[in-house]
Amino acid sequence: MKVVIGSDHAGFELKMVVREYLRGLGFDVMDVGTDSTAPVDYPDFALRVGKAVRDGVAERGVLICGSGIGASVAANKIDGIRAGLAHDHYSAHQGVEHDDMNVIVFGSRVIGLETAKELAHAFLDAQFTREERHVRRLAEVKRIEETHGLSDGKR
Repeated sequence: MKVVIGSDHAGFELKMVVREYLRGLGFDVMDVGTDSTAPVDYPDFALRVGKAVRDGVAERGVLICGSGIGASVAANKIDGIRAGLAHDHYSAHQGVEHDDMNVIVFGSRVIGLETAKELAHAFLDAQFTREERHVRRLAEVKRIEETHGLSDGKR
């Protein structure tokens, strides 16, 4: 599976650990930056990760910032991206199984290295169940995007 990973400066060190861990598991990991702890803006990296997933360059994305919240907000502004902040095992796999989450977001100041590795693996191993109730709910989310999204000019 092709995975894109990105972070801001606060998430750089965690990104490097998760990236190498996933490569060691055999995932094809594309790193879209940042490349140091020099201050940068998280929306830039949320956009890079989100566009790579949206455009089919990668199947899933891993995104990291200090809290995970800002990057989640930014990534979810991209059509077709369903980013979820996950700091526990259940959310990491359930977000995919029930909500077809395609980007997982971590807060580097919230989550430990070993936990992040475990959750990234759980996220990438999970599959959308395609159960009728989950498909129906996802369709409802898509209707919200279409009727109240960026194209309606109200944001």
